Formats: sequence, C-alpha cells, structure tokens
Amino acid sequence: MTQSSVGGMTHQRIDRLVMRGIVKQFPGVLAADHIDFDVQSGEVHALLGENGAGKSTLMKMLYGLYQPDEGTIEVNDSPVKIGSPQDAIRLGIGMIHQHFMLVPSLTVAENVALGMRGIRDGVLRLDDVVRGLLELSEQYNLKINPHTPIWQLAVGEQQRVEILRALYKGAALLILDEPTAVLTPQEVDDLFRILRQMTDDGHALIFISHKLHEVLAISHRVTVLRDGKKIDTIPTSEATKRKLAEMMVGRPVVLEYDKHPVKRGEVRLRLERVSALSNRGDLGLKHVSLELHSGEIVGVAGVSGNGQHELAQVIVGLRPLESGAIYVDGNDVTGKSPAVMNRLGVSYIPEERMIDGVVKEFTVAENLVLQDHAREPFARGGLFMNFKAITEACQRAIRDYEIKTPNTETPVKNLSGGNIQKLILARELSRNPHVLIAAQPTRGVDIGAMEYIHQRLLDEREKGTAILLISEDLDEIRLLADRIAVLFEGEIVGIVDSADADVETLGLMMAGVREHES
Repeated sequence: MTQSSVGGMTHQRIDRLVMRGIVKQFPGVLAADHIDFDVQSGEVHALLGENGAGKSTLMKMLYGLYQPDEGTIEVNDSPVKIGSPQDAIRLGIGMIHQHFMLVPSLTVAENVALGMRGIRDGVLRLDDVVRGLLELSEQYNLKINPHTPIWQLAVGEQQRVEILRALYKGAALLILDEPTAVLTPQEVDDLFRILRQMTDDGHALIFISHKLHEVLAISHRVTVLRDGKKIDTIPTSEATKRKLAEMMVGRPVVLEYDKHPVKRGEVRLRLERVSALSNRGDLGLKHVSLELHSGEIVGVAGVSGNGQHELAQVIVGLRPLESGAIYVDGNDVTGKSPAVMNRLGVSYIPEERMIDGVVKEFTVAENLVLQDHAREPFARGGLFMNFKAITEACQRAIRDYEIKTPNTETPVKNLSGGNIQKLILARELSRNPHVLIAAQPTRGVDIGAMEYIHQRLLDEREKGTAILLISEDLDEIRLLADRIAVLFEGEIVGIVDSADADVETLGLMMAGVREHES
C-alpha cells in the first residue's frame, strides 16, 4: 500500500477495495445477503436503495461499526479485518456522516485534532494541525480558517470541515452518507467540484444518496440494493432516473405527474406578520405574511433550521405567537388550540411522525381515531366507543391508502416508516380538510411510498384543499408546488411561481439573497 504525507500526517493510497459475499443478520432481519461491492481509486461509486435496503449496514461494516457474519474485505488485493473505526482510519477509510460530528464551541483545528496523537513524541501540536489544514485547504480549494469556531460556520462550511478532518487523518477512500441533505443548490455544486478534484487526485469515493439526479451527475458507477440484496451494478452512463427507481422498488415508478393548471379559489389561510420563538428562545419566525388559497400547493423551501418547524407549529396551534395574526376562512384563530384548529378544518402531517404523529404503542386503529375518538361515528354520545365503526373505518383506510399491516390491531411501532406516514395521511385527509399543513411528508420514506404520497397531495389539490408543503427537498417542492416561498433565518425572502423558479434563483434565496436582489 503506497503512502504520501500531508501536513506531517501519513496518507494511505487505496487503489481498489473489494467486499465479497458480505452477510449481516440481525434478529429477524437479513440486513445484508451475500453482497459484493467494490470501489476503485479515482471513481465515485454511488450506492442506492430504499430505507432498509442494506446501504447503511454495508457501509457501517466497511467503517468498522458492525462486524460481518460472513464475507471478506480486501484492500489492494490483501484481506483486512476492520474491527473498529480506528482500524478503518488506519487503512485510509473515512466516513462523512449525514449529521455532522463536530463540537460547536471548538475551532476547526481543535475539532480535527480531537482524538488524534501527534507524530512528535506522541503529542499533537495544534500548529502542526493548522499547517496541515492550510495545505489541504489550498490543495482542494476548501477555504476554511482553521482558527474559526464551528458555531460561526454555515452548514456547507461545516461539511468542508468534516471532509478536511477525514483527509487530514489520511482518508484515501471516503464514504459520504447523504452529503447534500442540508445544502443549498450552490453548496451542492461546490461540494461536487471538491469531490471531482478528489477523484482526479486518486481518492475513491462512495456516495450514498436518494437524489437520483445527483447520483447521475457525480458518479461513475451505481450499485442498487433492495431488501438486503444487491440488484446490480451498472455504469452511470447506462443509467436513467426511471431505470434506477425501478431497480430500487422492483416495479415501474412515476417520477413526474400530470398536474392540471392551478384553479386558485378563495383564501383559506392567511398569516399577518407572524412571529414566534424557537426552542432556543430567540425569534425563530420573524414577521411572516402569507396567503394560501384553495386548490393550490404553496411550497416552503429552505435549509433545515430556518423557521420551517416553527411555522408549521404556529399555524396548527402547537406553538404560541409572539406577535401577528392567523386567519382560517376569514376567522381570526390567533392563539387557538390544536383541537379548535382541527375542528375548523386544518389538518397536519407533522415533521416528526413518531413524536407528534402517532402513539407508537397504540394500534393502527387507535392511531387512526386519535383526534376523533370522542365524536360520531366513533363514539356514542361522547361516552361509549363504537368499536365496530372504528374497525370498519380502519379497514377502509388500510385498503384505500395501501397501508401494509397484518391487521387493525397491530401496534404502529411494528410498521415501516412509509406505512406509518400513510396512516397519518389517511387520518388527516379523512376529515376532508380545508387546509392541510404537510411538514416533510416524505422524509425517511422509500421511493414507492413517496410516489403514493405525492399523488395523494395532488388529488387533494384537485379537490380544492389549500396545501402548505414544507420540505427541505427542493426537487419535491419544484415537482408539486404552484408557488414557492423561501424561508431564511425565520423570514420569507421571496415568493415565486414554480414555473419561474429555477434552481439557481431558489438556491440564492435559500442562502438569504432576496428575490429582487437575485
């Protein structure tokens, strides 16, 4: 294995890494079923698959977080045992996790130095780290000041720190787990430039993503997993979105919808200069004004943490207002409880389905009637439960919304994420709402469930429901929304028609550039 040196640290070179016949079994689940996978120096190999397909399990074995039950791993044709992340790092394997592993109060250099030993007397000197980081920063155009505290950096800059840390520790092979999930389009472009430069320099990269257009843009080969098995590995030049989606799901998937021209009706929801505190105690929402009409989908775009959570909760009555007013169908509902909002025809698909959407120990049937269990037809006189009506409504929902569950009495915690989301959708839409607040409605669901949820939202639009779609997935918003509002630091920086909303303009707005400035 060849070596080079940057900033005083020894860097390995991986010409080829091969995983053969990898098997990993958990109680009741065969997470990896004799999977073969390889990656070579100078390439980006994308790893695709729905939730539970085996991607994370496979990569955690490569990084030493899990141990395979069967199979072998070879680096440059030599068998290796990776018993821990430290073993992986010594071999030149690094991993950039979806949620950054950085200490906000420490500087860039201090974060890189954490857990490392120096090469001089076993003592790590911070000036050595700073010198090495400056060298790497220059080499890969990763413009970061090593002395800056992490909390002062934007999200895209924090990701650069993670990459720099992996490179400083000698990573020749880098695993990137959903690396674009929290980036603006411009930051994604910057990241891809860095990744291409790394492959030009001989690095091997494994790119895990659910965004098919990004996989097609950055990778050289694509491997698709399904239900713990490898379906195939194909050159990216032979791949299309449709082909990859079908490989992932096992059937044809609709990626674009026949969306009729918007028939905008009366104003159903109006926000007037609404402000609210965040969980940190500062203003998470600042003077937001917005109108939502019947028969339209208004998408709310923005990088995570810019007020989306506060916006959804304020509208449905889960978070108090500091100032401003909210109207539903012309009625002032400022400060009303979630129960009142519910009765006024406001339905809510929450961002955190397992915390705010369902009671995981309750059955499918019990969760379906959570908010309506004391009303007809589910209760007689508000006192006695009508179990026959509850069971019939639940069976109807299971059939109509294609919820995969053994029966109505199955605890919700035993369902997959996609089926839990369908259950929430069934409950919220069964009331024929005037207003639907859909916060991250497809987060963490597989592409088949995503297709189904998208179609249901479009069906509601056709029925005249006013829909506010809050999503960090810009592709989802551009696909479904009629108008797009962009949130930045709790403020709406602009609202544009989706037909006029190109990725570059939206990306600038997501970074805080107001519509008239772009």
